[in-house]
Amino acid sequence: MTSTLTLGGDLTVNRLGFGAMRLTGDGVWGPPADRDECIRVLRRAAELGVDFIDTANSYGPYVSEELIREALHPYDGVVIATKAGLLRTGPDQWPVLGYPAYLRQECEMSLRRLGVDTIDLFQLHRIDTKFPAEDQIGELAALQREGKIRHIGLSEVTAEQLDAARSVAPIVSVQNMYNLTVRTAEPVLDACETAGIAFIPWFPLAAGPLAAADGPLQSIAADHGATPSQLALAWLLRRSPVMLPIPGTSKVAHLEENVAAAQIELTDAEFDTLSNAGAADA
Repeated sequence: MTSTLTLGGDLTVNRLGFGAMRLTGDGVWGPPADRDECIRVLRRAAELGVDFIDTANSYGPYVSEELIREALHPYDGVVIATKAGLLRTGPDQWPVLGYPAYLRQECEMSLRRLGVDTIDLFQLHRIDTKFPAEDQIGELAALQREGKIRHIGLSEVTAEQLDAARSVAPIVSVQNMYNLTVRTAEPVLDACETAGIAFIPWFPLAAGPLAAADGPLQSIAADHGATPSQLALAWLLRRSPVMLPIPGTSKVAHLEENVAAAQIELTDAEFDTLSNAGAADA
């Protein structure tokens, strides 16, 4: 199993990243309960070889990006990916806004918060149906031509939307919900694999009943001296060479557990058992 993935032909990262949404308060709103621990999480992630960190301007809002800068700037080989396209009007509130001028504004603000001249991967958090998709992608392409964005990614899109977006600008990543038991994005994953586009599954650790004491995850995990969550990550890494999971946490101990999942090698039989069990549970 290849341990790295190259985004856009020139950004090679390890295939287990870190999702920075949880470095915020309840409802992904405001500062985290333990700011110092969150700083330790980010620095420990880099020490462990995690060189792809995914965030968004809407996490906090702004809190996650600010913590990343405090902990890791000037980054030293760590790729910081961020997103825009959602408003925050309160805890757990995520109105979509893809108005091109707003996307440009949020790119400019993320550049300032992160302390960079170019954002390595800037993702459209959602395609806003109130505006033509080509205008939203086109604005990101303009920012790319200006050198403010290195690569463009999408989030929560269909295979058809991905294909349409690729006619406007090169797309190097797609971030959709995907895990052992939620696989509605299979067609998108297949399209990404065919095109060599990174697929970034969010909510990667969900396993539901499969993680019960008498479930298949627990049984196979015991054979590997691992946890069900580690097995869920190992399954994702085995599922496709373009898979780039980004499990998130605000605790160093949980981070270390997640990163260790990259060392788990599932047998063909174990992978098939988990795949079939997950499909049955979906």
